[in-house]
Amino acid sequence: MKVIIKEDNVQGGKAAFEIFEKAIKSGAKNFGLATGSTPETLYKNWVASDLDCSELTSINLDEYVGLKPEDPQSYHYFMQKHLFDQKPFKKTYVPDGLAEDIDAYCKEYDQLIEDNQIDVQLLGIGQNGHIAFNEPGTPFNTGTHEVKLTENTIKANSRFFDSIDDVPKSAICMGTKNIMHAKKIVLLAFGKEKAHAIKMMIDGPVTEEVPASILQLHPDVTVIVDKDAASEL
Repeated sequence: MKVIIKEDNVQGGKAAFEIFEKAIKSGAKNFGLATGSTPETLYKNWVASDLDCSELTSINLDEYVGLKPEDPQSYHYFMQKHLFDQKPFKKTYVPDGLAEDIDAYCKEYDQLIEDNQIDVQLLGIGQNGHIAFNEPGTPFNTGTHEVKLTENTIKANSRFFDSIDDVPKSAICMGTKNIMHAKKIVLLAFGKEKAHAIKMMIDGPVTEEVPASILQLHPDVTVIVDKDAASEL
């Protein structure tokens, strides 16, 4: 596990983009992407670049259950706004939050990931060590699944909604099994509130109580943090 410490999220996003840029120029085609405030500086660099993305495929980590793609709070909308509208990809996949049979849909998403092995997977990390919506206690062998969101996650995400009551109570997300299938993983974390999770992920035992700790067992992981997020290392 390689750890890169940068001054702030701007420098961190630039460093992350350089990894993706190098991968694309080396022939990588399939990318696992993430949403939220953490990767925004990465996407800004991507949009500002001269990279041609017309032959790339993206597969996103997660999506809220019950939100339409055009809902401003959906992850589909986020990806269009921050990347795809400016840098069109050949194919983009974001979980369907309106799927009628979620269990069957999750199996289809597993197959999609199996058929398009991800060259570089982008991750963030929650304060409790979760990756995507894989909360503490989620079995490491879990594939794509529906997750009932914890109170802490609902509270953390409520800043994006008019009211905490508007936050969806579940989401479809890749499991750690899917994430570990990627050839390379890049995890970003910025801010002092992420410092303890980063320490547990890197220095703690591999345990399902800290989902991100499984990354210790992956052969190619780069962790990019700012000084605050690295403060407990």
